[in-house]
Amino acid sequence: MLSVIIICKNEENNIRKCLESVSWADEIIVLDSGSNDNTVSICQEFTDKVHITDWPGFGKQKQRALELATQPWVLSIDADERITQESQNEILEAINRADSVDGYQLPRSSNFCGRFMRHSGWYPDYVLRLFRRESAQFTDDVVHERVICTGTTANLQHPILHYTYDSLDQAVEKANLYSTLGAEKLYEEGKQSSVSKAFLKGLWAFLRTYLFRQGFRDGKHGFLLAVVNAEATYNKYAKLALKTTLNLSSDKKH
Repeated sequence: MLSVIIICKNEENNIRKCLESVSWADEIIVLDSGSNDNTVSICQEFTDKVHITDWPGFGKQKQRALELATQPWVLSIDADERITQESQNEILEAINRADSVDGYQLPRSSNFCGRFMRHSGWYPDYVLRLFRRESAQFTDDVVHERVICTGTTANLQHPILHYTYDSLDQAVEKANLYSTLGAEKLYEEGKQSSVSKAFLKGLWAFLRTYLFRQGFRDGKHGFLLAVVNAEATYNKYAKLALKTTLNLSSDKKH
């Protein structure tokens, strides 16, 4: 009745708890993009459907996993996420109902450096993760991919637990990676930037997280998250500005 799909790389610290939380599913499909730790061997303890692949980007990789699913319903989950007992019960109840709903958005409770955030734009953070296999597909986006569901959708109540960053170092490292991927995506879309635009975008990201999304109510963690968001946003547009400048210079030389 239910296939779980997971993409991962070097997630030995997260993947076991993730897989334990979905071990009740009828099928678990894992796409690993070249781990050099124990991720693959851990996954093989839970399923014989572990595939080693190249890395085409988040959207295309998740679509590959979806195309390998065989059950009528699919649950897409990341290696740093967990399904609680309450969420499991609600998911099973939803997919066994005889109704016309084709997809469900699940709330997500995210942990930032040891604290589950209740504000800062991080909760309830509904994400479409449960859907009929024949009614959905992933976008091709390299980063920040999403599910497109052709039918009706509804919300579930119990959240996925999301363990995003264990430390500030990890948050900064991942933010740097996502800013690079984000800049590449914007460049491919023909977007341009400048240092001043990068500064203003970063400032707005801080204000949006800390003030307008009430990150101050999350205490020092809310402030730190706002700073990380601001830095990541600034870096994305600064990298886009630099990339645009370098390519224009290259074109002039030719």
